[in-house]
Amino acid sequence: MAVLTLILMGGNGLFYSAFDETLDSGLVHEILGVVLFVLWAIHIIWNRTWIKGVLKGKYNALRIVRTVINAGVIVCVLFLMISGVMLSNYVFAWLNIESGASFARNAHMLASHWYLVFVSLHIGLHLSLFIKGRVATGIAAALGAYGIYAFIARGLWKYLTLQQPFFFLDLERGYLLFALDYIAIMALFAMVMHLVTTVMVKHSH
Repeated sequence: MAVLTLILMGGNGLFYSAFDETLDSGLVHEILGVVLFVLWAIHIIWNRTWIKGVLKGKYNALRIVRTVINAGVIVCVLFLMISGVMLSNYVFAWLNIESGASFARNAHMLASHWYLVFVSLHIGLHLSLFIKGRVATGIAAALGAYGIYAFIARGLWKYLTLQQPFFFLDLERGYLLFALDYIAIMALFAMVMHLVTTVMVKHSH
């Protein structure tokens, strides 16, 4: 799902520039978006015991953080799917939705970038499962450090606050650099959350 997230963050322009100029990029983007939504639905159903337990038990700081992040992912996924259906020119075109395009574009732009943040934080909650040893930790930390630059250079704060109404993919820099930047941005938020949860766990004992 993380890989699909990175691919979809490239927008329709990615498929046109990176693979085949004759490829119907909008169709590919919509299909992959539906696939990602289905994978999240399966992931949520698989972890349905967490949802059932949301209103049960006591909440400490760490549980509050986890709940907010997980809820953020779910809300963003729903907004992405709803706005995606409204904007669809292919997969859901048969619904003939003709109104709300302006709202849907803004919602899709906003939700996609907040989704990237929440997904990265979600990964950070479980980062200890994927990163083992000093070398792996060092690589993740280096990526995260570069992620600070990438976050600013790519202007993600503008997307997160709707100050940038349209997504811009700099084709001259190429997709590989774009992917590296967004991987680094994900690593940044994941490492920050990993450090925060580590501190919280230590203070809870």
